[in-house]
Amino acid sequence: MDNQISPEAQVAELELDAVIGFNDIILWDYKKRELIARLSLHKGKIEALAFSPNDLYLVSLGGPDDGSVVVWSIAKRDAICGSPAAGLNVGNATTVVFSRCRDEMFVTAGNGTIRVWELDLPNRKIWPTECRTGQTKRIVMSIGMAGDDSFFYLGTTTGDILKMNPRTKLLADAGPAKDKFSLGVSAIRWLKMGGLLVGSGAGLLVFCKSPSYKPINGTAELFATCAKKDIRVWHTSSNRELLRITVPNMTCHGIDFMRDGRSIISAWDDGKIRAFAPETGRLMYVINSAHRIGVTAIATTSDCKRVISGGGEGEVRVWQIGCQTQKLEEALKEHKSSVSCIRVKKNNEECVTASTDGTCIIWDLVRLRRNQMILANTLFQCVCYHPEEFQIITSGTDRKIAYWEVFDGSVIRELEGSLSGSINGMDITQEGVHFVTGGNDHLVKVWDYNEGEVTHVGVGHSGNITRIRISPGNQYIVSVSADGAILRWKYPFAS
Repeated sequence: MDNQISPEAQVAELELDAVIGFNDIILWDYKKRELIARLSLHKGKIEALAFSPNDLYLVSLGGPDDGSVVVWSIAKRDAICGSPAAGLNVGNATTVVFSRCRDEMFVTAGNGTIRVWELDLPNRKIWPTECRTGQTKRIVMSIGMAGDDSFFYLGTTTGDILKMNPRTKLLADAGPAKDKFSLGVSAIRWLKMGGLLVGSGAGLLVFCKSPSYKPINGTAELFATCAKKDIRVWHTSSNRELLRITVPNMTCHGIDFMRDGRSIISAWDDGKIRAFAPETGRLMYVINSAHRIGVTAIATTSDCKRVISGGGEGEVRVWQIGCQTQKLEEALKEHKSSVSCIRVKKNNEECVTASTDGTCIIWDLVRLRRNQMILANTLFQCVCYHPEEFQIITSGTDRKIAYWEVFDGSVIRELEGSLSGSINGMDITQEGVHFVTGGNDHLVKVWDYNEGEVTHVGVGHSGNITRIRISPGNQYIVSVSADGAILRWKYPFAS
């Protein structure tokens, strides 16, 4: 008896075939905006595509119903070879990236699988090697390859990044350890300038670097300085002045960029806070009578919704910044003398202020009250949070660098910061491994945070150093001194 298919079975078969389908890869000529070819082989959806660096090959990754990886010849418009994309005991491969230097190597990854593939063209085969991540098990959402093929980077559903060596097939590092990217790392791209551009499932676009993978806010391309009546914006690499903002007969005591880059917030001796557009220098708004005895310190929150200012009378004021309004939220009256420095915690829920009255105060910016007070026999000039934010470091006229616990305000250790004169400026790297200081001894010093030892000394200033900053990404150190000098130093450690 011949095998026959019932009408019901025929309908079922046609429906199944239509659901699964056979998807095409459409190859286009970008310049001519013309269709070149349709490449058909995969069954079901196609997860990902990648071109080889010299456009010789295209690799395609099939979806769950297909499960194969196929290498295509661009010139012949035909498949060279294919293979199952993942092993038997793991999930599906969902993303692919080609080598940036070789046309014969690419990487696939997905649920529990990371494979480096080699194309064997004479035998029309592709050979996979599984990468080993030890106890670290992840579902990969995205891949980025370094420009020299030294490493590739995997974005995961858990919000961290794995750095793999394509030669050894071993895990090099992973991070961030805390504050992982919300809703996973959905896109990742290696940049020629160094570092990674990371897109998260929560819609954030972040610049970061190995090994910490912490977001680097700001840019090393520009910096701003203030002195007397001027604010100046500089192009870092060329040392060119790009913009000069002048307020006649006034003195600017401090500046900060809003994190969105849309305004420069400045503190002035006439008691006003002025905001300027960083591209044109246009005055955006003025907060009149912000402080009675001049505004001596200024800082902004990362959400661009608040400005924290300190005055010569010792008050710390919190301002709400709206599109058209600037409103005083609270005046915090604890310091008895001029506020010299303000630093804000990353989550914007806390800040620390240093004062020449010998106190540093840690403020709760949610309840708008004091959390802790630190007392020392010095006129505090500078303060920094360690990036982990469980410690702060301070310095001032006693020439000592002190480490303090944020939780209870207790001193952890003290270092001899200078042999002569006050330490006026301090900044710490985003990794918290090193920090820099400058003061009345005219020296720029780089310190190891954990060891408490000086690693490098910069000699160049002929006046007292007043402030010092490390650029985002740790490329440069910029220091300014009372004689009007601005010095740019090469950061001494590889970034």
